[in-house]
Amino acid sequence: MSGQGVWPRARARLRQFPALLASCGEQAAAYGRCVAAAAGGPAELRRDACLEEFRALRDCFDRAVGPEGR
Repeated sequence: MSGQGVWPRARARLRQFPALLASCGEQAAAYGRCVAAAAGGPAELRRDACLEEFRALRDCFDRAVGPEGR
């Protein structure tokens, strides 16, 4: 298995992230609020506590990237 070209592809994906985050700001804010609320107080953050918000953010990223970016 060859790792040739892995880092340039990873860097290219990371360069897209600020624009993707900006285009999905509403979903990112909702996910952040959920995580902050779930982690606040004496209770520990549970797995899948913000699953619905995470899925909405991931779906937004997928739509923003489109089929050519995957």
